[in-house]
Amino acid sequence: MSRPSLLRKLLILPPILIGLAFFAQMKGGKTPPTPVKQAMEPRAVRVVTVTPSPFTPMATGYGPVEPERVWSAVAQVAGRITQTHPRLRDGEVIPQGTELIRIDPTDFKLALAQAEAELAELDVSAENARASLAIENRNFTLSQQDLNRKQQLLKQGNLSQSGVDEAERNLLNVRAAVQNLKNSLALIPAQRALLQAKVARAKRDLEHTIIRAPFTLRIHSLAIENAQYAGNGQTLFKGDSVDRVEITAQIAFNNLARLFKGLPSPPNGVPVEKILANLPKRLGLKSTVMLDMGSHTTQWDAEFVRFVGEVDNETRTMGVVLAVDDPYAKVQPGHRPPLSRGMFVKVKLEAHPLPDQLVIPRHALRGDHLLLADGENRLRKQPVTIRMSQGDRVVIASGLKAGSRVVLSDPIPVMEGMLLAPQEANRSGQTIQTAPQQSPKRGDVDGEVTP
Repeated sequence: MSRPSLLRKLLILPPILIGLAFFAQMKGGKTPPTPVKQAMEPRAVRVVTVTPSPFTPMATGYGPVEPERVWSAVAQVAGRITQTHPRLRDGEVIPQGTELIRIDPTDFKLALAQAEAELAELDVSAENARASLAIENRNFTLSQQDLNRKQQLLKQGNLSQSGVDEAERNLLNVRAAVQNLKNSLALIPAQRALLQAKVARAKRDLEHTIIRAPFTLRIHSLAIENAQYAGNGQTLFKGDSVDRVEITAQIAFNNLARLFKGLPSPPNGVPVEKILANLPKRLGLKSTVMLDMGSHTTQWDAEFVRFVGEVDNETRTMGVVLAVDDPYAKVQPGHRPPLSRGMFVKVKLEAHPLPDQLVIPRHALRGDHLLLADGENRLRKQPVTIRMSQGDRVVIASGLKAGSRVVLSDPIPVMEGMLLAPQEANRSGQTIQTAPQQSPKRGDVDGEVTP
């Protein structure tokens, strides 16, 4: 390497050394920055203050409407339909006792007349038999006297034996006639009973030619017309009662179990049928039937009738039968229709209200615990035990005290002890007032930063 090149390289070092010395002097004379503590910002959350309140267990389900009674008009005699009611059409409501169908009664009138004539003939025959018996009895007395005389003459030798035999033969003939008449008269009561039954049957068949409504009913499944032939046993139409309908609704078994919460066990030894009969009263069941009309919902007060008694293994539901009286009452076209066959309705069962229950919104529950705002507005986790859940509400059995503030919001991230700015909400979760925010306390830090 030449000497001039080495000198050029050495000339670079003085500026570098001067710069390092200057930088070291400035750094040594500057005061280092002082760390400052930044206060934690309180997190705004919605809370609801838990207060004891009554809670009404309820269960809902769905089912079709069916009439309580269904009558099938069955022809009990065969014949041609000669008359039908002008309103005998599907959907018509017919009052009780109205004549609906008349079957040609000619053959049955003739049968009745024949049976009555035979009965009258029997009465005449009985009268004649009694008169004949009286005559034959007199004849028998005379024949007996004649035989006695001829026997005396035979002893005196004034009459042959053949004369006595002829008198005895005549007596036996008269005795046989008397016995035959007695036998005929003895059969008269049985013959009269048989003919009376024949008359009664003819009258009954004649009555069956007229079919009347046994109760106020609504016609459906009409299968006959005027002038058609109706066979014996043929179903002509059906009628539904309009005074009462039943709904067999399927309700989830776990929902039904809510109705029995808090119900004491029945005493030992009480018959099952008595327990079931008193069950609606013990539960205090209030039953309601609801029909969705699109723009509104129509309701009817119902009566709990019975449980069907078996659980569907596939759907885990049980049938509950409710009844509604006067389903055609208070009908308002377009607003409140009558409860009719085939309508699919919702039913609601409500038990006795349970007093002093701690109820929270379902979305406030986080697994097996709740988030609470303590007295210093700090976040706390609280394990709880659930008594029951219903819709968007949960009843807490243990782990929660009255007056606790349950956090409804989802603070992210969730850090126990973090400072909160609670905003009171109502039961539906809407904010109704803002709780005063506490100023950050000295020492409430989230970390150290350098400005």
